[in-house]
Amino acid sequence: MADKVFRLEVLRARKGDCSLLHFGTTTKPGLALIDGGPKDVYEPFLKPRLKELRDEAGLTDKGKPLPIDLMMLSHIDDDHVQGLLELTAEILKPNPDDDGPIVRVLDLWHNTFDDIIDNDADELPDAVAGLGPASLGGDLPADLLDDLDEADVPAVADTVMIIASVPQGRQLRQDAEDIPIERNVETAGELIVATKPADETEVLDMGKGLSFTIVGPMLPEVKKLQAEVRAWLKKHPEAQDKVTASALASLADSSPTNLSSIVVLAEVKKTEGDTRSILYTGDALGDKILEGLELVKLIDEGGSIHVNVLKVQHHGSDRNATPGFFERVTADHYVFSGNGEHGNPERSTLKMLADARGADDYTIHLTYPVEEIDVERKKDWDKERAKEAKKHETNPDVKVRATWSNAKNSLAAFLADNPGVDARIEIVEEGVPHTIDLLQ
Repeated sequence: MADKVFRLEVLRARKGDCSLLHFGTTTKPGLALIDGGPKDVYEPFLKPRLKELRDEAGLTDKGKPLPIDLMMLSHIDDDHVQGLLELTAEILKPNPDDDGPIVRVLDLWHNTFDDIIDNDADELPDAVAGLGPASLGGDLPADLLDDLDEADVPAVADTVMIIASVPQGRQLRQDAEDIPIERNVETAGELIVATKPADETEVLDMGKGLSFTIVGPMLPEVKKLQAEVRAWLKKHPEAQDKVTASALASLADSSPTNLSSIVVLAEVKKTEGDTRSILYTGDALGDKILEGLELVKLIDEGGSIHVNVLKVQHHGSDRNATPGFFERVTADHYVFSGNGEHGNPERSTLKMLADARGADDYTIHLTYPVEEIDVERKKDWDKERAKEAKKHETNPDVKVRATWSNAKNSLAAFLADNPGVDARIEIVEEGVPHTIDLLQ
């Protein structure tokens, strides 16, 4: 008798997200690829692992690719989409030195920006294309980010980075059409959104014993965003020629919940009455995740949920989580992706989690060693401090953060002061599959 399978495999993905979900049975396995990370993730981490899985499945003959039942892009930010683009590009034009395409993708979950804003016009995507490197998977020009609205720079910058990835999202959609790969099969090709059920929570059968419940983006939020973007484009005709920092800041300020990630609860029934679960969150805001859980009736208003694995949102950014979130969404395993770039995972987020869970039994999974994460976090801290100091010269109201202190700011010092949390840490080692088996 075949044994059931339900394992989450976490890959190193630099500042982004990339994971594999194994499900089905030992004789009829299923595989899902969730996000692909930024550049320099596909070649060193994802591609070799997919080759290993293909070999393990005995698909070594030329022309026998590894089936991927589902490839899901949580949202169109570069640090989630770029690796998937490299994968689809290779399927379309395989390396002649390889044994044909490594994988065959059966289903793609992907909300393009055009889908989200319900707009087939080219004004915003064409204007965004003028941003240059960001549209090709790189970073935004520094002068553009420096000019962003100071009212809420982090939130605005996040929005700009996502909008700058609009062409990447379009390219993934085009690649899927050219290969071809069916898109959003379970929603009949329509936008993947969470809706208030008429009666019971709607659960999607993904095949081979896996089910998904869509928690986000929420349909009411998407409709609100559609109206806001149409109004914004009408008010900013200059966006048809070139996106400016002030225009993007205006859009971000008017749509603080825009471009929500696909958030899903993945479940497999181990035995009758014993269901195992993973909550994928992308870069969603914690309060919106809670609203989505309430909307689809996974929790009551103000209620809580326990899952086996929580993929912590936005790489552990403290802008996307609150102590209340970690009190209401608890897990046996917490996965923090991120190598310290942009400050993630944040020390304050780990503290929120530690305070919320106390002496409970749980495990924290980090995709890089703490020392390496702190090196990048310090670089980000120093860079942001220099920006603040420069702005302070002309605007005394701009606060300048203190000089980096290992004792006050590093993850290493926090864990040294909290040995109970440190004992819960597991690190994803390079070249070693890091799996969380939910059926053991």
